[in-house]
Amino acid sequence: MNVALREAPAVARNREPILAALRGLLPKPAVVLEIASGTGEHALWFSSQMPDVTWQPTDRDEDALASIAAWRATSDVVNLLAPLPLDASAPETWPSLRVDAVVAINMIHIAPWGATEGLMAGAARMLAPGGLLFLYGPFREGDVIAPSNAAFDADLKVRNPDWGVRDLAVVTDLARAKGFEMAKQISMPANNLSVVFRKG
Repeated sequence: MNVALREAPAVARNREPILAALRGLLPKPAVVLEIASGTGEHALWFSSQMPDVTWQPTDRDEDALASIAAWRATSDVVNLLAPLPLDASAPETWPSLRVDAVVAINMIHIAPWGATEGLMAGAARMLAPGGLLFLYGPFREGDVIAPSNAAFDADLKVRNPDWGVRDLAVVTDLARAKGFEMAKQISMPANNLSVVFRKG
């Protein structure tokens, strides 16, 4: 096995529900910019299942970029592009691309809040009116949080006090400040949400 290949157990559990959500949202054809692609398994899966979607994976971590490239090399999927280095917290350094959707899966809770602010700013710059910003992961809704997500939040904060399950209202307010409106909220397995914003 290629030593650069990394695996995330959650991918096998959540890729089908996320795929179903994306299929119902993305135009055809479409260009998608994925922020914080991690291992690259999602990028390979989604691009292989949606041949009319060009998938651009990114990450700030060199090992993640190597893993994405290694997964890409295992397949002949032509609509999966080579990974690009990208720091979500520094939107001014993002590549100059025109995309139909920006996707961030399990990112905003495992990063400082500045990364979410950068994500919103970068997506607003890259998306044309009507473009989609798709977030997937656990959220709290005011004082309401699933027990499993509360435990996860506590664990995240032990690992890094700047991490944590985000309040959906706060995320939505930030999105609105950057010119997005909530388009859809989809309940997902294991107390996760797909949250879809559309650029005004």
